Amino acid sequence: MTEQETANIYQTYLKLFEQQKFVKDDLDYSILERHKPNLQRLTDFGNSTISIFDAYKKEHAFYSSNLGINLGYGSQEVESSGAHFLDTKIHPEDFVLLMQNAFSVFKLFFSFSIDEKLNHKLVSEYRILNAVGKYVRIIEQQQVLELDNSGNLWLALSILDVSPNQKNMNEGLKSELLNFRTGSIIPFLEPKEAISITLTKRETEVLKLVKDGLLSKEISDKLAISLHTVNTHRQRVLEKLSVNNSMEAVMLASKLRLI
Repeated sequence: MTEQETANIYQTYLKLFEQQKFVKDDLDYSILERHKPNLQRLTDFGNSTISIFDAYKKEHAFYSSNLGINLGYGSQEVESSGAHFLDTKIHPEDFVLLMQNAFSVFKLFFSFSIDEKLNHKLVSEYRILNAVGKYVRIIEQQQVLELDNSGNLWLALSILDVSPNQKNMNEGLKSELLNFRTGSIIPFLEPKEAISITLTKRETEVLKLVKDGLLSKEISDKLAISLHTVNTHRQRVLEKLSVNNSMEAVMLASKLRLI
């Protein structure tokens, strides 16, 4: 998967965070600064790769100095792409499923109480390409680091480690949402079941024709439905995929294997 393809899907994922309503003046960034040295020390002792994602700014606010090094990549190569460097190295099949899981988790997150938001972590094991062109399995744990005063997800913590399971490289993503206070697991995030976005049969037909280059009037004639109905389906697809235009919709739907 190219850097551009990865970035396009990732940008669509970021749009989900726009559903949260932040008040800028309520965010105390001194809290973030206090976290950074502690997390870097944790990296130094445990050799994990750690990052913090800022949902308000929709960008990584911190990533540890060993990002990519554990996989054999040089620091200059990593710095050229920043925190998104490892995203471009994830196995394409696993990356699609990771995005599906992200959509599912974020929707579920809205229904959680504050305690539930703080007590859950998403644990994923997937394949990533190392510097010698070989896939290795890594484990990523993601959880809330800080909520804002309204209970919105503000800072998210990610911890990456090389998995002890390196035997079966044909096995794709394994993922579960864990309540680390109770030990309970939400099973809906099994890869084969992690379908967080569904299009109706007609929406799928319309989007496939858009992909083929047909205009709305041509789609209307081909499917024998009104122009208004075609445009309604197109708008609903954009809303479901959280994208701005049909080109983005076709690209994301293709990557998520919806069309």
